[in-house]
Amino acid sequence: MTKLDPPKILVLGFAILILIGAYLLTLPISTENGGLSFLDALFTSTSATCVTGLVVVDTGSTFTTFGELVILTLIQVGGLGFMTFATFFFLLLGKKISLKGRLVLQESLNNLSMAGVVRLVKRLLIFTAIIEGMGALILSIRFSFDMPTGKAIYYGVFHSISNFNNAGFDLMGEFRSLTPYASDPFVTLTVAFLITFGGIGFIVMNELYEYRNAHRLSVHTKIVLTTSLTLTIAGAILIFLFEYGNAKTLQPLSFMGKMLSSLFQSVSPRTAGSNTLNIPDLTQPALLLIIFLMFVGASPGSTGGGIKTTTLATIAGTVWSQIKGKGDVVLFRHRIVSETIFKALSVTFIGVFVVSIISILLTITESGTDFLMILFEATSAFATVGLSMGLTPELSPVGRMLIIFTMFAGRVGPLTLAFAIAMRRKPDPFRRPKGKIMIG
Repeated sequence: MTKLDPPKILVLGFAILILIGAYLLTLPISTENGGLSFLDALFTSTSATCVTGLVVVDTGSTFTTFGELVILTLIQVGGLGFMTFATFFFLLLGKKISLKGRLVLQESLNNLSMAGVVRLVKRLLIFTAIIEGMGALILSIRFSFDMPTGKAIYYGVFHSISNFNNAGFDLMGEFRSLTPYASDPFVTLTVAFLITFGGIGFIVMNELYEYRNAHRLSVHTKIVLTTSLTLTIAGAILIFLFEYGNAKTLQPLSFMGKMLSSLFQSVSPRTAGSNTLNIPDLTQPALLLIIFLMFVGASPGSTGGGIKTTTLATIAGTVWSQIKGKGDVVLFRHRIVSETIFKALSVTFIGVFVVSIISILLTITESGTDFLMILFEATSAFATVGLSMGLTPELSPVGRMLIIFTMFAGRVGPLTLAFAIAMRRKPDPFRRPKGKIMIG
């Protein structure tokens, strides 16, 4: 393993973690009925490790407490990254982190520099413990009104960890997710808070923590916060408008319930997978909006997936600069370098390509299925979201393998691609003549 470069180490590490999880989930002790097929166990393990949340069996009714704890461990390790936990144990043993280990950490956290990466890991673990602890406390207190105290605490911890890591697994049973709490501000706002903080990225969280001393934010953090806030508010308003008269979703709820559900369903696609509205009952405009939000996803260095908010902001800034006839792309009074623009375009193109190919293949393996449902599922898998229109449990064996590949590619692919693009390029020995082509 010492001869492998950081991207290969990350891919291999995730693959090994998934296989270990799949083996544990096939054990009789993991399920209520005493057994789970390897394909279903592999699907569940991949979904948990890649913090997606798509499921082929209901988590709450299928798995025992042991099986649920296996899933929860995969979510926590997969969300924060196995290198983060390896570093934690090395530090506990008093060992130093090697240069190779720091490089892999830098790649895992999508950090711009290797400097201070170990200190960032320490803070990451502290931030995670505090935020997940606060979420677990609030949810446990609220759940205690509906179930025994011990069960409420367990549910509170499980759903706090699941949603902070943007996984979306739940124990409510019958694929209901959080729909029973659509109008409950304690549950919806707490979970939305967990999803948001898990999705903005640890680099941003660290800068916000240091703002009290530095009194400045980097252009990266400004773009992440602005883009995230814009997508959340715009998404909530549009879902409110699209679903206001829908008798199956918002119409029966109180005005406060409508607002809470619209906000939650705007936050969740970025990329958590929990839902308070029944996804198959949403109108087509709302479903298309959610597909867009899922594809964009969370922010770099976070527990979420998608092409990332900074990618969207960079492409939007590039288009705007072209429309205005300007030579430079400027965001928050900073010129965005061409390498970043090319990287954003590459990540977006590959994302569109993967979702398109998987959608086409699923139309073959799941013939007769509505295309919007297929596109929704493929996007959810690639962006590691976990929202579903109900297709995943009905997938054929080949269809399940396609979604497994998509979830894995969506989790480790962008990391590997980002590192490959960011590697030091060798200058070309000569430059070829310019070629002019017509665009548009």
